[in-house]
Amino acid sequence: MKLPDIKILDEKDKRLRLVSKEVTFPLSNEDKKNINDMLEYLKISQMEEWREKYNLRAGMGLSYVQIGIPKRIFVVVDEVEENEFENYILINPKIVSNSEELIYVGEGEGCLSVNREIEGIVPRYARITVTAQDVEGNPFTIRVREDLAIAFQHEIDHLNGILFIDKIDPKNPYKNANKMREI
Repeated sequence: MKLPDIKILDEKDKRLRLVSKEVTFPLSNEDKKNINDMLEYLKISQMEEWREKYNLRAGMGLSYVQIGIPKRIFVVVDEVEENEFENYILINPKIVSNSEELIYVGEGEGCLSVNREIEGIVPRYARITVTAQDVEGNPFTIRVREDLAIAFQHEIDHLNGILFIDKIDPKNPYKNANKMREI
């Protein structure tokens, strides 16, 4: 497998703070290539042998703004079984409903743009429903829970110029952990 040539912005890059713009259709060939490259990069990053070969950190999601393009597109690659993946491509996503229940990642959230250990928890909804468009511009609705719900919320935050570290209380990084479920 060949690692796609994409450059992921570091948290110090001010472009990560841009609010991404709505996407119009049809997508350009460049956009389609970028989406495929992002999916391939994430897949490779989750396969141990390739992750070690290319010295990568494992990633589950990438938003377009993380490669320097402020458009409302993100992808998530979910490993459903070892080396078997399900790809999600969401264009112009909007959360239309969410659970009351809050969850957080026990070992902490990570981000391919944040290259350091971060202490603390990020409150996320346990279940969300999202409307979006596919690469052809067709609208669809998807309901996700647990890990996928966290990944989708994380990527939608990116599209709004928000990093997960913004959601951790610096004075009390584990604030309200007792009111949420750890996953």
